[in-house]
Amino acid sequence: MNPFTFSAAFITFFSVVGPPKVLLAFGGLAQIHPVRQLRTIALISSGAAVLVGLVTGITAPWLLDLFHISTPALQLAGGAIFFVYAVGLVLGMHLGSDGPHQDAPDIASGVRELLMPYIVSPLAMTAVLIEAAARYSVGWRSTVVGAYMSVIALDLLCVLVLTRLLRRTHHTTVELLGRLLGLLLAAVGVDLFLDGLSDLGVHILGRH
Repeated sequence: MNPFTFSAAFITFFSVVGPPKVLLAFGGLAQIHPVRQLRTIALISSGAAVLVGLVTGITAPWLLDLFHISTPALQLAGGAIFFVYAVGLVLGMHLGSDGPHQDAPDIASGVRELLMPYIVSPLAMTAVLIEAAARYSVGWRSTVVGAYMSVIALDLLCVLVLTRLLRRTHHTTVELLGRLLGLLLAAVGVDLFLDGLSDLGVHILGRH
């Protein structure tokens, strides 16, 4: 692996699916799941995220060719989906969840809660597909997948180490941070959408 390209890919994935975003998602689960169950959820969801990233990264060029998807179209779709999800965070609507837990929460429900923000994060998957498809070299796709898996491993480590702290964090604090992060992520989604428009040749005033 080329150290420079690996570092660049690592920073990209850290920004879209790194601990600052993932810990908040787990912070919400920590309010209703016991420590041991939360750690099991972290292990399962991280393993699933690695599997999804591995398959997506290795097959990226063929996936885009198979579905006739251009990079700008992928940016538009990823940005729009993530914008909708982020707006849900700002408004306190947890899209994709099962709603309030009536019974004791289990591992399966915890993993389902992490599908959108973590396991198949629209921003992360968009980044994996775009980066991996940038070159047709197997070595480059391996670099991209390796960087993505490194970030997921870091996420898992942070969750396992900080589980008890997340459990002690007040629900109101988690909700407040979630809405603030939602606002920032909505801007990221818009930015990605605008990048897609720019790549399509749509002139946007004030954007370079």
